[in-house]
Amino acid sequence: MPAIQTSGLRKAFGDVVALKGLDLEVGEGEIFGLVGPDGAGKTTTMRMLAGVLRPDAGTAQVAGFDVQRATESVKEHIGYMSQRFGLYPDLTVRENIEFYADIYDVRGSEYRERLSRLLSFSGLTPFERRLAGNLSGGMKQKLGLACALIHTPKVLLLDEPTNGVDPVSRRDFWRILYQLVREGVTIFVSTAYLDEAERCNRLTLLHEGRALASESPRKIKELLEGSTWEMHVDRPREAARVAREQLAGSIVAAYGDRLHVSGPGLDETVLRHAFAGTSVRTESARRIEPSLEDVFVAIVARAKADAKGEVNRAG
Repeated sequence: MPAIQTSGLRKAFGDVVALKGLDLEVGEGEIFGLVGPDGAGKTTTMRMLAGVLRPDAGTAQVAGFDVQRATESVKEHIGYMSQRFGLYPDLTVRENIEFYADIYDVRGSEYRERLSRLLSFSGLTPFERRLAGNLSGGMKQKLGLACALIHTPKVLLLDEPTNGVDPVSRRDFWRILYQLVREGVTIFVSTAYLDEAERCNRLTLLHEGRALASESPRKIKELLEGSTWEMHVDRPREAARVAREQLAGSIVAAYGDRLHVSGPGLDETVLRHAFAGTSVRTESARRIEPSLEDVFVAIVARAKADAKGEVNRAG
């Protein structure tokens, strides 16, 4: 049985449809990523899976329980860490964990054993008497994770857990997640960081409430047609405009002074010819493996083009 399964999940807030029929299947013991920009529908999905929001349509099961008919059973078997996890700044690290232990009725020797393990596991043992309000951003996230794990959940729902956290703390946080997976916990994590998505076993690319692709990071990269080239240019904005005009059908994205161009029939000669006679100076061009960001840009562009075509045909 899948750890998480949804079918046709839909949610609207007034005239804004946040989720438009989402189908997901997350296997037990995997890290599954829900990836997309702000407003894609990630938090709405998380809140419905946690039993905080009721869907307008569709079904969802988490840890074998229906999120609408067995909400309390779902909550007993999940750990949910929202974007603004409810830490109490005037309580110590230990007191925050104890508070969540009381909520889940984890007491006595069981609590003491889990407390010791979680403090050690998260690297918070030296800080157990420090006020949560005095912790760094990365340490607060680790404390939030420890609180979410105090009742040993089967499924862990993490809504953008490393948003705004420094790179070193992000790396440490993911190291903890890998250890949890080795212990059999299923992790469902949302993120806007596409480099983090590479760490997931499988992922869904979400855009404007729709799933555009669901597979392993490697297989999602294979969806990109043709080849991807990286060019170093002196005027990236102008270079991007020229590339879109001269290389019809290609996907173009600028990253600082680098230009990524993806599409069929590309080679160094074609690329340099596209900029011949323009004010843009190209310093180098090399073929690279596409990043998830390249693929996401391409898939979104394709979805927009398809939607525009449908509108034109309807008109």
